[in-house]
This record gives sequence, structure tokens and C-alpha cells, in this order.
Amino acid sequence: MVHNGLLQLIVAEQDVGTRLDRYVAEHIAELSRSYAHQLIGQGHIRVNTQIARPSTLLRLGDQISIQLPAPQITDLIAESIPLTIVYEDQDVVVVDKPAGMVVHPAPGHPTGTLVNALLAHYPDIVVSGDLRPGIVHRLDRDTSGLLVIARNDQALKHLQNQQQAHTMHKQYAAVVYGRFRETQGVIDAPIGRHPQDRLRMAVVANGRSARTHWHVEEELGEYTRLAVRLETGRTHQIRVHFTYQQHPILADPLYGPKKPRQTFGLTRQFLHAEQLGFVLPSTGVWADFRSELPPDLTNALGKLRRQAS
Repeated sequence: MVHNGLLQLIVAEQDVGTRLDRYVAEHIAELSRSYAHQLIGQGHIRVNTQIARPSTLLRLGDQISIQLPAPQITDLIAESIPLTIVYEDQDVVVVDKPAGMVVHPAPGHPTGTLVNALLAHYPDIVVSGDLRPGIVHRLDRDTSGLLVIARNDQALKHLQNQQQAHTMHKQYAAVVYGRFRETQGVIDAPIGRHPQDRLRMAVVANGRSARTHWHVEEELGEYTRLAVRLETGRTHQIRVHFTYQQHPILADPLYGPKKPRQTFGLTRQFLHAEQLGFVLPSTGVWADFRSELPPDLTNALGKLRRQAS
């Protein structure tokens, strides 16, 4: 809950014994563990109103108070960060984003983001805006895969119109907990801020409409590999929708089980943006792009198959 500008959380049984910095990073989507560590050291995060250390182990019922400092808007810095460029023309760039990379600067992530890297690769990007030049859609920090970036205002508007008309094709590879009775389906459930934790998302009655299409690609014992297509693009949509269906994404630290029995070597959720299709602003021609599973997901899939066989 939020009270007098403070975000307040109460430690539940499943989080007993968790380090404070890890707990904060897992419960607040926008904060990395390193930034949580920094805020704790600065006294912005306290336990039972007392100054604590990042390594403090939490107890049942502990009250965590978090005072997020106001974001500091600064000039964007171009950084020579390697990028995997799938396609480029005078209007757009398609990038295969690795897991662990934040898309644009935010509190706790002023540098090292996709935007910082893009400015070094494409210093001619001339899109209006502050910290998100050319960003059409986002991927969570630990979701890998395809993103399209506009290089000018006209291209940005063109791509945004496709998004609003639901004509842009975005398909993800996912592994979830459990098995399904059907081979395909649609999750149609509104998404908004979590009623008890405003920095997480949930299916709520007054949320924004959200539709997720899915079909089964492979049954893997107690798990299922899915192809997931987004009709809308809400924050954390796939992760929230499948958690709502009691099939959370494998190894999801925010929405999945707090202490999963197995993660198959994964340190992030099994979610990858594998297909992206849209009309090129420059030519009006439809273009399709594909991205193979990165090594960590490929290795985990191999372990899942061996266990299921």
C-alpha cells in the first residue's frame, strides 16, 4: 500500500529468510537488485522504520517502507554497447534484445539501456521525446527477443498506428507450469495495477482490456511450451495472464512460485519474443522477422525434454 508518499509492504510467510535487497527487487518490477541495494544504503528503504542493511534477513510480518526518490531527468548518453541488429532501413531498426537489458533509462537504470546503445549506433535518430526516443513497444528487462525502433517521428506514428489497430504481429515462446485440457485458447481479462502492490500488475475489474492468444507447442511432463500471440500490449501482459490462469511462466521471479522446485538452470523467466511482423513505413510492404531461442532457454528446454522423456 502507499501512505503519505511511502510504499509499504508486509513480509508474508513465503518470503521469510529472504535478503532485503532481493525481496525489494522481486516485489517491485521497476527496481533492480543493485538499485535496491543502493536505496537501502541511502536509507530510502527501511525495515520496521529502522535503517537496515541489504543483507538483512526478513521475518514474518516485517514492514518494509520504501521512499522512491524522484527520477532525475538527464541528457541521454550514447554508449558503445553491442547490439544484434536484425534489420535496418532509413525509418526503422529491428533489434534482438538480450535478457538483462533494460529498454530505456529509468530510476536505477540511467545508463546501459537499449536506448543508450541505439544512440551510439544511430546518432541520427530524431524522434521527439525525452528518455524513450523511437521506442514503439517494450520488453521486460529479463525477456529476450525482437523489438522495432523508429528512427524518425513519421515512422514512429506509422508503427504506433499499427499497434493501436492490433495489426502488428508479436509472438512469444514461453514455458509455463502445468498442462492444458485444450490445445489453444484466448485469455481475455483486463489488466491494471495490483490492488495491494501498485508496482505490480494483476487482472482487475477496472483494468485496461487485454487479450492473449496461445496454443500448445509441446507437452513437457509437468510443464508446457506455448506459442503466445499478443493482441494488446499491456505491462507484463503474458506473465500476468498466465499467472491468472494458474499457469505462471517458468522461473518468473515476480509472478511465479517464490520457491520453485526446479528452474532448470534459469535465472529469468522462460519468455522470448520470437516473431515480429509489421508494415514497413518506407515501402508499405509487410515484413516478418524471427529470433531463435537464446542459449539459456535452449539449455533449459533440453533439460525439460530429458526429464519428461
